[in-house]
Amino acid sequence: MTLREAIRTAAARLSAVSDTARLDAEILAAHSLGVTRATLLLTHLDAAAPPDFQAFVARRANAEPVAYITGQAEFWTLTLHVRPGILIPRSDSETLIEAALAACAGAPPAAILDLGTGSGALLLAALSEWPEARGLGVDQSPVALAVAQDNAQALGCADRACFREGDWGAGVSGPFNLILCNPPYIATDFVLPRSVVGFEPAGALFAGPEGLDAYQRLAPQIARLLAPDGVACVEIGFDQAEPVAALFAAQGLAVTLTRDLGGRDRCLVLRPRV
Repeated sequence: MTLREAIRTAAARLSAVSDTARLDAEILAAHSLGVTRATLLLTHLDAAAPPDFQAFVARRANAEPVAYITGQAEFWTLTLHVRPGILIPRSDSETLIEAALAACAGAPPAAILDLGTGSGALLLAALSEWPEARGLGVDQSPVALAVAQDNAQALGCADRACFREGDWGAGVSGPFNLILCNPPYIATDFVLPRSVVGFEPAGALFAGPEGLDAYQRLAPQIARLLAPDGVACVEIGFDQAEPVAALFAAQGLAVTLTRDLGGRDRCLVLRPRV
């Protein structure tokens, strides 16, 4: 069977578990060959299917995320290493970087804090945009911190990014010019796809009966750690703008809402109220 035929067959099989079945099949085929998807499509489709391709397809057919199979996720302009036990960065979270770029236009942040850094996606994306900045990523997971450190090293940011184990901002000293945070915000009884809830860490997804538990802890911490002229960009669920904004406003922060490319409420931009 040629790789072209194998991809077609795999896409049909994966359509039961994925809305991007053809893309998933192509990414897995490229991974099995050790080439980029573009190279695969240009030069390899008429070659024989590699032996391990079907094993990768079987894992995806069991709903395992493609990023865990390949060990990679694309975020902003970066390719990041990911592994089970770490939240897979989503393109929706790029809204925080876009909001930060707009909020910090003309005043590049010198000190950046990423609370709940995971793979380091937000912090490393910000450092890629501000080459003079330095940053701290905090996470309670040693596994996540090791991966974030590896990503910083691979991206040439290890001298500007440090990572520490911690419980959000507890024990962290500010101030920071830019704070980024994508906390868990899903209500505990919300039903997620098996590809998410069956594989990604529950602690990075769920946050109490209303999905607000993390924000209740973060609001006073972010207010304390933010520089007088600083800005924080915090991800929210599409239906959480009002209650989350109220938590931060009660801490003396001015709140602006930013939407993602799909038009959904996605990010709160926070500044100390003058």
